Amino acid sequence: QVQLVESGGGLVQPGGSLRLSCAPSGSIFNIYSMGWYRQAPGKQRELVATITPYGSTNYADSVKGRFAISRDGAKNTVYLQMNSLKPEDTAAYYCNVVVLGAGGPYWGQGTQVTVSS
Repeated sequence: QVQLVESGGGLVQPGGSLRLSCAPSGSIFNIYSMGWYRQAPGKQRELVATITPYGSTNYADSVKGRFAISRDGAKNTVYLQMNSLKPEDTAAYYCNVVVLGAGGPYWGQGTQVTVSS
């Protein structure tokens, strides 16, 4: 069973930056999209950003201009560069991979991002 391994979360002050990474523990084929979701306490999980193998990206309005998603196709690794972080960005961030056909979606175990002074 392929797992998604996330890293890069932590505690940061408002206005600071963090970079999240997500890599699969094994091979995943026929990837349709890779992305990040987040879930704050008491709230539903929401989309943050996605990227396709062709580089097309999609962002939640709340993070446009502050966050940037990218991927390394050779490693099937996806990154989320988060700048100008706000307290409302505090949440558990989950990596997601959607595949064409059977299998998936795959989810990471989540990495905590806390923005606080």
